[in-house]
Amino acid sequence: MHYIAPVQGHTDAAWRRLHSMAYNGDMNYITPFIRIEKGMIRLRDMRDYTSDLNDGVAVGPQVIFNGTDELRILLQGLAGLGTQTVNLNMGCPFPMQTGRGRGAAILSCPGSLDGLDSLMTEFAPMRFSVKMRLGYDNPGQWRKLMPLLNSVPLDFIAVHPRTGRQQYSGELNMVEFEALLGESAAPVVFNGGLRSPGDIADVKARYPRIAGVMAARGILGRPSLFEEYDAGREFPTDERIGRMLLFHDRLLAYYTGSLCGEAQILSKIKPFWEYAEGEIGHKAFKAIRKAGSMAKYRTAISGLEWL
Repeated sequence: MHYIAPVQGHTDAAWRRLHSMAYNGDMNYITPFIRIEKGMIRLRDMRDYTSDLNDGVAVGPQVIFNGTDELRILLQGLAGLGTQTVNLNMGCPFPMQTGRGRGAAILSCPGSLDGLDSLMTEFAPMRFSVKMRLGYDNPGQWRKLMPLLNSVPLDFIAVHPRTGRQQYSGELNMVEFEALLGESAAPVVFNGGLRSPGDIADVKARYPRIAGVMAARGILGRPSLFEEYDAGREFPTDERIGRMLLFHDRLLAYYTGSLCGEAQILSKIKPFWEYAEGEIGHKAFKAIRKAGSMAKYRTAISGLEWL
């Protein structure tokens, strides 16, 4: 099973729909996290989840919370929409969320999840999964949370083998990942550092017990990643770039028709390439980043056709 993890500001409803149209494969999408703001569910997050663009796309919502009180509010709102699956974010490393006790910070304060089992029972038959780190500031913090996670029904646990403090730098801690894999009662999905079909093959060969893989930045940089793995071959560079441009052009057309003004369109479409330097090369990547107008942006993009 392949899961596409959310990245705030990138994998919105339009991105998910057009990616699902541009690439084949057994892909399940997760929305950017839905959060509480001023005691209420943030409406902008819910609009993305309830968008008509999600029709026909295998997508489920993710929520971020600092404990069961916030989680209850979120689940109440989602239950009212008939939501069947919810992903619980216990891995976001960004200080704006961890500073509020959310995301990876949950791992340093497992007591904030007291009552999770009864809450899940209350919202049955809604099904749950977890996306987590090994810890917040210590890679062994998952151990204190595992008895609780093993006591509740989970479709899977997606594990990024770093701490929240590391964010996306430093080595993956595979020793702790292996220990967690051995102790988890729920199926474990591997998340982190997957940037090529070979990376996926290697991790599946090393850990045949895993239930699947999850990618976020890896698939933003190489949108064909999962299709290539399923096909059993790496696509040639010209094929990857050509299809990436087709995907990009469709997304640009959507944003051009739905947003107002050149600056707004540029601020939305330029992040499409944020993780693609390794795919398109430094020169093209730099030209796209420097483009301050649509004319210069289109000139930079046109250069990719010759790669």
